[in-house]
Amino acid sequence: MGTDQLRELKRLQKENERLRWAVSDLTLDKLILSEAARGV
Repeated sequence: MGTDQLRELKRLQKENERLRWAVSDLTLDKLILSEAARGV
């Protein structure tokens, strides 16, 4: 694996982690809103 490929892999791993956090955050928001809508 070349230097450019390793650099791109690291960049993609960081982006993947950022997106996972975003999905996690949005999932939690959705859960909270659905519970609020039900009056829990």
